[in-house]
Amino acid sequence: MSDHSTVQAPALAGFTREAVEALSARMGEPGWALEQRLAAFAAFEALPMPTVHDEGWRKTDLSGLRLGSLRPFAEPDGRAALPAQVSAWLEAAGARAGFLLQRDSLTVQRDLDGALRRKGVIFTDLDAAVREHAGLLREHLHTCVRPDEMKLHALHAAFRSGGTFLYVPRGVEVEVPLLSHAWIDTEGAAVFPHTLVLAESGSKVTLIDAYRSAEGQAQTLAVPVVELILRDGSTVRYVNHQDWSRHVWQVGVIRALLERDTTVNSLVIAFGAQLMRLGVEALLRGSGATSEMLGVFFGDRRQHYDFQTLQEHVATSTTSNLLYKGALTDQARSVFSGMIRAHYGAQKTNAFQINRNLILSEQAKADSMPKLEIMANDLRCTHGASVSRLDEEHIFYLRSRGLTRVQAVRMIVEGFFSDVLDRIPLPYIREALEREIAAKMRV
Repeated sequence: MSDHSTVQAPALAGFTREAVEALSARMGEPGWALEQRLAAFAAFEALPMPTVHDEGWRKTDLSGLRLGSLRPFAEPDGRAALPAQVSAWLEAAGARAGFLLQRDSLTVQRDLDGALRRKGVIFTDLDAAVREHAGLLREHLHTCVRPDEMKLHALHAAFRSGGTFLYVPRGVEVEVPLLSHAWIDTEGAAVFPHTLVLAESGSKVTLIDAYRSAEGQAQTLAVPVVELILRDGSTVRYVNHQDWSRHVWQVGVIRALLERDTTVNSLVIAFGAQLMRLGVEALLRGSGATSEMLGVFFGDRRQHYDFQTLQEHVATSTTSNLLYKGALTDQARSVFSGMIRAHYGAQKTNAFQINRNLILSEQAKADSMPKLEIMANDLRCTHGASVSRLDEEHIFYLRSRGLTRVQAVRMIVEGFFSDVLDRIPLPYIREALEREIAAKMRV
């Protein structure tokens, strides 16, 4: 259990310098952490909010985000029972090596297998890690994703709370996944979960981040930031499963920093939120590094999804492979902008990028913009994108074999996602995806 429940919560009203200082005091942080927060807050005040006039934001409008009405800190009710959705998710997940639960702005549950703890694995909330593992945090926190990159990144760094810190020592392999769950009870809040993973040389680990919330009406903001740091020869499998309720707006980023002979397998799942903007980036800085980037999303009603991906090849003999597939119905909208960038020294690069979109209604729309920026001359880079509607001939063929239209459409959609699902080695994640895809199908 987190020990924050014994500390009196400060008055946090609005995004102010005083609120930053109160939050840092609330967490019992050392001076360097407060200085880090205040520097981020100064960047937040100086940076403009992105608008549709900015390159990269032309198709996602944040003008409806009402920062002034949001609470920067929401105290969870420590006496309330575990939400049924969280309990069901944990039961379906089965065996786990550790579990963290962030409820609103604080982590309220945490555990880790004793054998892993004895091997030196650290799996705790970020607030505790700042106090208990200051050396590691001071060296690595906010080094992959800098606060001054964007206004909401700076706001995140100033007001981050809860979060996850995972440290895997040299040569340690964690065979069973670790689970972290961020849950929002309080509508009208702003939450800033931060995940920092440090995998030392030769280590191996799987981390699943899940994001869910209770139903609500008032606009709620989530700004999750994920930093994955992989030392030579390490392997990290990372799953980001977003299923917020429809009153939540999310603007987040996942960035992996890969050194020599490392492998990162990332999977992004997006079914919830009203608006979601997510950057997913792999920086391959060491020779022999490999990145697999998978994505599955399904939008309905007026949901808006915007994925900005980057496969950045800096060293020689690196490989990246991206496959993002999404379906849209009703008036949902998706944006995919993917960049493969190979630097001058990135000879022997192999990079692949595919984005496929299936449109299930007349008013749904998908924009796909794959891009290449090539500065090396001995490499192979390919990209492709497609936006297609249901083929009535395919439906007719299936109906001629005795299926109803509903069954035919469901079979087509399931087949559309199958090549992504087949590449996921976690059975209960595949099963959860299949259930969520079926729940989105209203034909």
